[in-house]
Amino acid sequence: MFDLDYQSRTPIYVQICNEIENCIIRGKLKPDMQMPSIRELASDLGVNPNTVKKSYAELENKKVIRSISTKGTFITTKIEEIVQNKIKESFEQIQKEITELKMLGVSLEEIKERIN
Repeated sequence: MFDLDYQSRTPIYVQICNEIENCIIRGKLKPDMQMPSIRELASDLGVNPNTVKKSYAELENKKVIRSISTKGTFITTKIEEIVQNKIKESFEQIQKEITELKMLGVSLEEIKERIN
């Protein structure tokens, strides 16, 4: 279901969060769709259930998913908010990279040229 890089420095729980968000944005996971249980997803991914539990908690804090007692975990209906948050995070990352390039002595004009 998800493409995880077990050699990456990015923690597995963060990779799971990112994969779920990307699947929602791409339309692979639809609003109100039920997510696999923590144990089921952990088994499918070959990770500890606590890792998936941490991912689900993070996604619930970001209002990407919602848990309903005795029913399960579901994708939010507010997909546009997820898209806007992802765009905001991407621009923040780009700004950090541009700042680092400037500190390395790369001019803003050169950065613009290379982007284009």
